[in-house]
Amino acid sequence: MPKKVQVMDISILLVWLGVPGKDTCFIQGKTWVQSYVESLIKHEAEKGTTLVLPLATLIEAGNHIAQIKAPHTQKRYPLAQALADILKKAVDEEPPWLGLERPVLCEDDELKKLAEEWPRLAAQANTKKDKGGLSMGEMTIKRVAERYAKMGYEVEILTGDEALKAYEPVPPKPPRRRNR
Repeated sequence: MPKKVQVMDISILLVWLGVPGKDTCFIQGKTWVQSYVESLIKHEAEKGTTLVLPLATLIEAGNHIAQIKAPHTQKRYPLAQALADILKKAVDEEPPWLGLERPVLCEDDELKKLAEEWPRLAAQANTKKDKGGLSMGEMTIKRVAERYAKMGYEVEILTGDEALKAYEPVPPKPPRRRNR
């Protein structure tokens, strides 16, 4: 059985950190709160699941934290410090972190593939929710998930975004036995 990784999306990271105004997420009929996300991550870590922090998630989380408005501005520093601690753990691959995912964005060929694929996905609208297509950040998270799936991992995109979740790689089927 392949090892499982969870690719962390911004929606879940913000809930996990408890960022004001972003501290709940509605997923499949259930409201996720900080304590639930913490217990889910702990439970998955006990099963050997590791977390991947995409660079896009890190950048977006930092933006949200820096833009916290009154009356919660006093939470900016402690939340920034909490995000910085997660970054250090991800870079050092301290469990449950597998690492900070940046190579997908750094190689010219990957950037060209992203440039070719993204406009079509950005233009697609989710008519059910009257929502736009995939953002550039979501697109890079999709690419990170695909990369780990190609390496043989079972991949889950840990997200509250149904559109992004729909791009989660399908686990590979186990090889069939041949009849002799």
